[in-house]
Amino acid sequence: MGNDGGSIPDRRDLVKNKPKAEQADRNNQTIAAWFFCALSKRPLQEPVVSCALGKIYNRDAVLEYLLDKNAYGDGGDICGHIKSRKDIKTLKLTPNPSSDPASDEAFQHAPFICPLTLKEMSGSLPFVYLTTCGCVFSAAGLKAISSPSTTTLRTVTPPPSSPTTESSKAPNSSTSLATEPCPQCAKPFSRSNDVRTLNPGPEEQELMRERMIMAAAEAKLAKQASKKRKAGDNAVVDPSDPSSEAHVKRSKTVLSDATTSVPILQPMMNPSISSVARKVTAELAEEEKKRKANMSSAVRSLYEPKDGKKRKETFMTMGTFTRYA
Repeated sequence: MGNDGGSIPDRRDLVKNKPKAEQADRNNQTIAAWFFCALSKRPLQEPVVSCALGKIYNRDAVLEYLLDKNAYGDGGDICGHIKSRKDIKTLKLTPNPSSDPASDEAFQHAPFICPLTLKEMSGSLPFVYLTTCGCVFSAAGLKAISSPSTTTLRTVTPPPSSPTTESSKAPNSSTSLATEPCPQCAKPFSRSNDVRTLNPGPEEQELMRERMIMAAAEAKLAKQASKKRKAGDNAVVDPSDPSSEAHVKRSKTVLSDATTSVPILQPMMNPSISSVARKVTAELAEEEKKRKANMSSAVRSLYEPKDGKKRKETFMTMGTFTRYA
């Protein structure tokens, strides 16, 4: 085989390289994220909502998912963190006058724009929304209108908790957050807590997921504390209940009065029972004497030393260290 004047194989004919992994088109991914609902994959149509992870949905699709979890095959993977309507926020979007959904160039212009900079919400620029009112702006536009001189301080007092937790905290537990009015609806918001990114990157989305989990845990703890506080306020104290605090205080008062005024009498023992107990003790001691008297010298040497000195140790502990010997 070979050396017959035929073709000479090249390396690429003999060695097959591993095929490169197919990479998704970035342009298609951007269009799918900003022009279509993340759940139903239909074009975005108002009313549009967003979740704590910044994904964009049509509100009717989310309501269908909440009513029937099997309405969409991958609904659990996409929006499994949405448990009720409280987990979504309706967005106040500004329509783009240049967009025409019926034309062939529907994806050339985004359906919505930023009301401050008039930039299209097409994915080329980061967009954010305010959790307090739902207004949507470009991140650059919201940052450009920041005015430190117009910010105000809002004092936020945490919800009341149980008396034990209140006593352990500092006297002044209120915190102050810098707030400013929304540029579109004038509703106050905080830049540190109320600004959420739309369609964030993978790393930012993981941070948002951690914040969502922490916020859910804090809300659960606050709900449990409020329930305990309400239960403590509405509880009816029964003085006859042995576990109640009033019964414990009452019993302590009675005992203190009894110790100061009436002497405590010692329990009396029946004379017949005490005589029987003494008789049984005497019989046991007599049997122990007889057992030791009938014991052979070999067995007695195991319990008593040959020199006659009485020791605490026996044949089980002889030659071993013990702190009690």
